[in-house]
Amino acid sequence: MRRIISFMHLSLDGFVAGPNGEMNWIKAEQEIFDYVGKRISEGDTALYGRVTYQMMENYWPTAGNKPNATRHEIEHSKWYGKVHKIVLSKTMKNADLPNTTIISDNLSERIQEIRQQEGKEILLFGSPTATHSLMQQDLIDGYWLFVNPIILGQGIPLFAGIKNTTKLQRVSTRPFDCGVTELNYTVDR
Repeated sequence: MRRIISFMHLSLDGFVAGPNGEMNWIKAEQEIFDYVGKRISEGDTALYGRVTYQMMENYWPTAGNKPNATRHEIEHSKWYGKVHKIVLSKTMKNADLPNTTIISDNLSERIQEIRQQEGKEILLFGSPTATHSLMQQDLIDGYWLFVNPIILGQGIPLFAGIKNTTKLQRVSTRPFDCGVTELNYTVDR
């Protein structure tokens, strides 16, 4: 069965965005891009909530074509173009989006069907609302967290609406020179 791994930046106090969705506090530097790039190249399916998907779709399809594109933009743009995208949304219509599946109802059932299909890990990027929905139905198999050296005090929490205890097993920890620490956990079932 394919695993769902959540990739998320968060503040030291557990927020994934500021109160109005601000993410300008996230440290994203070349060392992190290189590390993440190697890891996500192993995935063939990306899972997003609607807001994150629309943000990604507005940038990544052409980011690598710009004359001043960075190595990260070129590599991630190529990956984004070939990866299958799954979008959790109650409002988007499946309007002939290339290489994209929209899930608007029967979340657990639809995700379980996709997990049974042949393929590699399903990578859940950002998308706090989608992450909360998947957490509540115990559909996340691992967390790849990038803890940024900042305390926001308020915002959108990563762990919201959790009803059951979820035990995690640490896979790895890695500090980056910019002060971000990666914490990699698998759900202990």
